[in-house]
Amino acid sequence: MSTYLKHMGGYKHKQLKGKSYDEIQKLFDKEMKRVNTFVAMSSEAQESNEKKVEGSEEKTKSSRKKMLGRKRVGKEQQQESSKRQKMKDDKETDEHEEVEADDTDELKKHLVIVKDDDIAIDAIPLATKPPVIVDYKLLKEGIMTHYQLIRADGSSKRYSSMIRLLQGIDREDLQTLWKLVKTKYSDSRPEDDHERVLWGDLKVMFEPDIKSDCRNPF
Repeated sequence: MSTYLKHMGGYKHKQLKGKSYDEIQKLFDKEMKRVNTFVAMSSEAQESNEKKVEGSEEKTKSSRKKMLGRKRVGKEQQQESSKRQKMKDDKETDEHEEVEADDTDELKKHLVIVKDDDIAIDAIPLATKPPVIVDYKLLKEGIMTHYQLIRADGSSKRYSSMIRLLQGIDREDLQTLWKLVKTKYSDSRPEDDHERVLWGDLKVMFEPDIKSDCRNPF
């Protein structure tokens, strides 16, 4: 027992020297009891780790369950919201169609349907270009003189002044008018005051002469 106590219990020879048999027996029993109740640290650590792992797994499972539960609730709420919105849109569409139908019925009450054979409609397209200018005249009525433009379809229009004439036609008509005036007075100069105004203004626009004042050629 003394040898065991020295090697396994860590007792020194001085500690055991002079002790009786009973005292040695007690120390031996105490040492054996400690050995019998000894638990390896590796086992305790392993057990602790296992408990931690089990706790972590349980915690992970619980968290996953909560997350899946939230996702399921969120998805159900989204589906419910989409369903309510669709029902609302369908209701608004039906109401809009009913209002349009009511408006159409109300409009029909105030309309008179006329057959094509009973009436002739003189419709002029807004984008129709008037026929080209083919001639012009100066008309004198008392002290008033008018510029009259004649178009290819026989229609004509009078302008009380050169300013009104320029305001009433576009650039294409103006170019056509200048060709007519230039052809008429290719070898001569207009003698009438209104003719000279027309000729001079158009010449300044299309054939400006820097050296001379074409607005007052005479």
